[in-house]
Amino acid sequence: MPTDSIWSYAPGLDHARGADLTGYTVVASDGTAGHVDRQAGHHGMPHLVVDTGVWVFGRSLLVPVGVITSVDTAGRKLTVSCTRAELKAAPRFRTDSETMDLVYLTAVGHYYSELPREERPAG
Repeated sequence: MPTDSIWSYAPGLDHARGADLTGYTVVASDGTAGHVDRQAGHHGMPHLVVDTGVWVFGRSLLVPVGVITSVDTAGRKLTVSCTRAELKAAPRFRTDSETMDLVYLTAVGHYYSELPREERPAG
């Protein structure tokens, strides 16, 4: 996946663009990963900050919107195209200032764009 597309919603998820996803449950391909604590989009790189709760000892994760594969507005959950281990192995998110740090965001984008992906359904 090209790095620039990791920062864009997948085709068919236009309803999620601009929506408030705060509080939504984040489901990885192998189980629940946490919930959306907040959203940001600095430098044209929209992403979610996911609170993992006790799963990763209270650690938060930064997840680009390009890894979202589906959004269930009625059930308030979204699914991402990676595993919990892949989420946990992403560049470590430490402070809110990193959501504005272009170097950090670029590293995150590169990490997620290099993960193997199943083809997403079009539309």
